Amino acid sequence: MLLQPDVIALPVFAVAMAIAAYEDFRRLVIPNLLPAILCLSWPLHFAASPTLISGSAVFGAAAAIGCALAVFLIGAALFARGYLGGGDVKLLTAATLWAGAASTPSLLLLTGILGGALTLFLMMPLGAQLAAAGRALLSPSVTPAAADAAKSVPYGVAIACAALIVILSPHLG
Repeated sequence: MLLQPDVIALPVFAVAMAIAAYEDFRRLVIPNLLPAILCLSWPLHFAASPTLISGSAVFGAAAAIGCALAVFLIGAALFARGYLGGGDVKLLTAATLWAGAASTPSLLLLTGILGGALTLFLMMPLGAQLAAAGRALLSPSVTPAAADAAKSVPYGVAIACAALIVILSPHLG
Protein backbone atom coordinates (compact mmCIF):
# COMPACT_ATOMS: atom_id res chain seq x y z
CA MET A 1 0.00 0.00 0.00
CA LEU A 2 1.37 3.41 -0.99
CA LEU A 3 1.20 6.31 1.43
CA GLN A 4 -0.77 9.32 0.35
CA PRO A 5 1.44 12.45 0.18
CA ASP A 6 -0.66 14.24 2.82
CA VAL A 7 0.07 11.47 5.34
CA ILE A 8 3.58 12.94 5.43
CA ALA A 9 2.89 16.57 4.55
CA LEU A 10 0.08 17.37 7.00
CA PRO A 11 1.95 16.24 10.14
CA VAL A 12 5.02 18.18 8.96
CA PHE A 13 2.79 21.22 8.46
CA ALA A 14 1.13 20.88 11.87
CA VAL A 15 4.41 20.39 13.75
CA ALA A 16 6.12 23.27 11.94
CA MET A 17 3.21 25.61 12.69
CA ALA A 18 3.09 24.55 16.34
CA ILE A 19 6.83 25.15 16.73
CA ALA A 20 6.52 28.53 14.99
CA ALA A 21 3.73 29.59 17.36
CA TYR A 22 5.68 28.40 20.40
CA GLU A 23 8.93 30.10 19.36
CA ASP A 24 7.19 33.35 18.45
CA PHE A 25 5.36 33.43 21.77
CA ARG A 26 8.48 32.51 23.73
CA ARG A 27 11.15 34.58 21.96
CA LEU A 28 9.29 36.76 19.43
CA VAL A 29 11.32 34.98 16.74
CA ILE A 30 10.18 32.54 14.06
CA PRO A 31 13.20 30.50 12.96
CA ASN A 32 13.81 30.80 9.20
CA LEU A 33 13.96 27.03 8.92
CA LEU A 34 10.24 26.67 9.65
CA PRO A 35 8.85 28.66 6.68
CA ALA A 36 11.48 26.94 4.52
CA ILE A 37 10.28 23.51 5.66
CA LEU A 38 6.68 24.54 4.97
CA CYS A 39 7.50 25.75 1.46
CA LEU A 40 9.57 22.67 0.68
CA SER A 41 6.87 20.29 1.93
CA TRP A 42 4.06 22.08 0.07
CA PRO A 43 4.51 20.03 -3.14
CA LEU A 44 3.63 16.88 -1.16
CA HIS A 45 0.44 18.53 0.05
CA PHE A 46 -0.34 19.82 -3.42
CA ALA A 47 0.23 16.36 -4.89
CA ALA A 48 -2.70 15.08 -2.82
CA SER A 49 -5.04 17.97 -3.64
CA PRO A 50 -8.23 17.62 -5.67
CA THR A 51 -6.79 20.23 -8.06
CA LEU A 52 -4.15 17.76 -9.15
CA ILE A 53 -6.68 14.98 -9.51
CA SER A 54 -9.07 17.15 -11.57
CA GLY A 55 -6.37 17.96 -14.10
CA SER A 56 -6.02 21.69 -13.45
CA ALA A 57 -2.78 21.28 -11.53
CA VAL A 58 -0.84 23.98 -13.34
CA PHE A 59 -3.56 26.55 -12.70
CA GLY A 60 -3.92 25.48 -9.06
CA ALA A 61 -0.19 25.68 -8.42
CA ALA A 62 0.10 29.02 -10.21
CA ALA A 63 -2.83 30.43 -8.24
CA ALA A 64 -1.36 29.26 -4.92
CA ILE A 65 2.06 30.66 -5.78
CA GLY A 66 0.49 33.91 -7.01
CA CYS A 67 -1.46 34.36 -3.77
CA ALA A 68 1.65 33.60 -1.73
CA LEU A 69 3.64 36.13 -3.76
CA ALA A 70 0.96 38.80 -3.26
CA VAL A 71 0.89 38.14 0.48
CA PHE A 72 4.69 38.29 0.58
CA LEU A 73 4.82 41.63 -1.27
CA ILE A 74 2.16 43.21 0.93
CA GLY A 75 3.82 41.71 4.01
CA ALA A 76 7.21 43.06 2.92
CA ALA A 77 5.69 46.54 2.63
CA LEU A 78 4.22 46.19 6.13
CA PHE A 79 7.58 44.93 7.40
CA ALA A 80 9.35 47.93 5.84
CA ARG A 81 7.01 50.24 7.76
CA GLY A 82 7.53 48.31 11.00
CA TYR A 83 3.99 46.96 11.26
CA LEU A 84 4.87 43.28 10.89
CA GLY A 85 7.92 41.17 11.70
CA GLY A 86 9.97 39.47 9.02
CA GLY A 87 9.26 36.02 10.45
CA ASP A 88 5.54 36.77 10.43
CA VAL A 89 5.73 37.71 6.74
CA LYS A 90 7.57 34.51 5.86
CA LEU A 91 5.25 32.32 7.94
CA LEU A 92 2.12 33.93 6.48
CA THR A 93 3.53 33.52 2.97
CA ALA A 94 4.18 29.81 3.56
CA ALA A 95 0.71 29.37 5.08
CA THR A 96 -0.84 31.11 2.07
CA LEU A 97 0.99 28.74 -0.25
CA TRP A 98 -0.50 25.81 1.65
CA ALA A 99 -3.98 27.37 1.74
CA GLY A 100 -4.11 27.96 -2.01
CA ALA A 101 -6.17 30.58 -3.78
CA ALA A 102 -9.55 29.29 -2.61
CA SER A 103 -8.71 29.38 1.11
CA THR A 104 -6.43 32.44 1.21
CA PRO A 105 -9.26 34.88 2.09
CA SER A 106 -10.34 32.63 4.98
CA LEU A 107 -6.74 32.36 6.17
CA LEU A 108 -6.19 36.12 6.10
CA LEU A 109 -9.53 36.92 7.75
CA LEU A 110 -9.05 34.37 10.52
CA THR A 111 -5.46 35.53 11.04
CA GLY A 112 -6.72 39.09 11.48
CA ILE A 113 -9.44 38.06 13.92
CA LEU A 114 -7.13 35.85 16.00
CA GLY A 115 -4.36 38.45 15.86
CA GLY A 116 -6.71 41.16 17.09
CA ALA A 117 -7.94 38.95 19.91
CA LEU A 118 -4.36 38.08 20.85
CA THR A 119 -3.38 41.74 20.83
CA LEU A 120 -6.31 42.67 23.07
CA PHE A 121 -5.51 39.80 25.41
CA LEU A 122 -1.86 40.83 25.69
CA MET A 123 -2.76 44.49 26.15
CA MET A 124 -5.05 43.84 29.14
CA PRO A 125 -2.22 43.64 31.69
CA LEU A 126 -0.72 46.81 30.22
CA GLY A 127 -4.08 48.56 30.48
CA ALA A 128 -4.38 47.47 34.11
CA GLN A 129 -0.88 48.78 34.87
CA LEU A 130 -1.64 52.11 33.24
CA ALA A 131 -4.93 52.39 35.10
CA ALA A 132 -3.24 51.54 38.39
CA ALA A 133 -0.70 54.26 37.75
CA GLY A 134 -3.52 56.73 37.17
CA ARG A 135 -3.00 57.13 33.45
CA ALA A 136 -5.78 56.96 30.94
CA LEU A 137 -5.40 54.28 28.31
CA LEU A 138 -6.36 56.68 25.54
CA SER A 139 -4.15 59.55 26.66
CA PRO A 140 -2.17 61.30 23.96
CA SER A 141 1.13 60.53 25.64
CA VAL A 142 2.23 56.94 25.20
CA THR A 143 4.80 55.58 27.61
CA PRO A 144 7.86 53.78 26.22
CA ALA A 145 6.62 50.59 27.88
CA ALA A 146 3.29 50.90 26.07
CA ALA A 147 5.01 51.50 22.75
CA ASP A 148 7.30 48.50 23.25
CA ALA A 149 4.39 46.27 24.26
CA ALA A 150 2.42 47.31 21.19
CA LYS A 151 5.33 46.31 18.97
CA SER A 152 5.87 42.94 20.61
CA VAL A 153 2.72 41.03 19.79
CA PRO A 154 3.67 37.49 18.75
CA TYR A 155 1.55 37.54 15.60
CA GLY A 156 3.04 34.22 14.52
CA VAL A 157 0.75 32.61 17.09
CA ALA A 158 -2.32 33.98 15.29
CA ILE A 159 -0.91 33.04 11.88
CA ALA A 160 -0.15 29.49 12.99
CA CYS A 161 -3.54 28.97 14.67
CA ALA A 162 -5.42 30.34 11.66
CA ALA A 163 -3.37 28.21 9.27
CA LEU A 164 -3.95 25.08 11.33
CA ILE A 165 -7.70 25.71 11.38
CA VAL A 166 -8.04 26.61 7.70
CA ILE A 167 -5.74 23.95 6.29
CA LEU A 168 -6.38 21.01 8.61
CA SER A 169 -10.16 21.36 9.10
CA PRO A 170 -11.07 19.88 5.67
CA HIS A 171 -8.98 16.82 6.53
CA LEU A 172 -10.53 16.26 9.96
CA GLY A 173 -14.02 15.58 9.14
